[in-house]
Amino acid sequence: MRMTIRTFRLGLVLAVSASLLAAPADAQERVQRKSILEFLFGTPKRKAVEPEPEILQPRATVRKKKPASETVATPEPAAVEKLPDARVVLVVGDFIGGSLGDGLITAFEQTPGIRVERRTNGSSGVVRDDYYDWPATLPGLIAETKPALVVVSMGANDRQQMTVAGSSEKFRSEAWTKEYEARVARIAALAREGGRPLLWMGMPPFRSSALTADMTTLNTIYRANVEKAGGEFVDIWDGFVDEEGKFVISGSDINGQQVRLRGSDGINFTKAGKRKLAFYVEKEIRRLFGDAVAGPALQGDLKDLVVTTPSAEDAEITKTQPIGLADPALDGGTALLGGTPLKDDGRSLREKLVVKGESADAPLGRVDDFRMDKTATP
Repeated sequence: MRMTIRTFRLGLVLAVSASLLAAPADAQERVQRKSILEFLFGTPKRKAVEPEPEILQPRATVRKKKPASETVATPEPAAVEKLPDARVVLVVGDFIGGSLGDGLITAFEQTPGIRVERRTNGSSGVVRDDYYDWPATLPGLIAETKPALVVVSMGANDRQQMTVAGSSEKFRSEAWTKEYEARVARIAALAREGGRPLLWMGMPPFRSSALTADMTTLNTIYRANVEKAGGEFVDIWDGFVDEEGKFVISGSDINGQQVRLRGSDGINFTKAGKRKLAFYVEKEIRRLFGDAVAGPALQGDLKDLVVTTPSAEDAEITKTQPIGLADPALDGGTALLGGTPLKDDGRSLREKLVVKGESADAPLGRVDDFRMDKTATP
């Protein structure tokens, strides 16, 4: 019995081994046993497994760069050649004077009759003559440029001690103020030598309230001493404050547009601010120079001007004498303007109109002349 069972097991093992050896390894399939439900109801058909859709990787899109839009630049006006006898405007001063000089160069770049020469030193002033001595330097600059007019603007660097008679004096002290006035008068006198016109532009307000307050004091000194020397003080203060008199960074430019006028430091000027600085001085220069500031179109030969004469028909228009205003009540006037006597029948115009209801005849040719016979005299 034992041999039979052992023999059976051995045979079973051999049979299974033979079947495994007969089939290739990759063809072997695992036999799945049927469940009770499969014996009772049968084996359900397996659904075909659909292959997973192949996911296509998106292609890298190469975007073409759009050509940069061409900005149409406003063509700058061609430089105007200055006339050989153009009048020279010499601008001297500190960094505020330098900004003014830049603005004036722009203002007169299209004017052939005026040439602006800027000779400024940004860190200079009236106080530190040991650093830059304007009374000693100005005569040489005038001899070099031969200006028809001198423009001065300095003082923004002068809020400091000044050496007076060997001692250091504090800003705005009595001795400091007296010496400062004398130096300003000296510079003004040098600029005015020979009767040369002088324009001294005052200091503008600044962001610092203390600096602004000191500038008002200095402007008072400039005005008094420049006018005493025969020059003109140009006040620009209102152009850089608001309606309440407070400092502004932005404001109206020379065309009335809202622009930024001052730098972020509240001291220096933008391009528009420089042009506005020059606007105030430019007006005075044009007034002083007159015809020299006329453009090229106004400097042509007078023979090119077209003169028209009135036609014969226009000459025949009947003219009426104007009425004098010496008798506004119209009750006693006896003459027209110019002395021509009125035709009077003894009654005033008011009497004719109010009492008699008669109106004066309209002059011949006037729109309210309704007479049939236009050739008859009134």
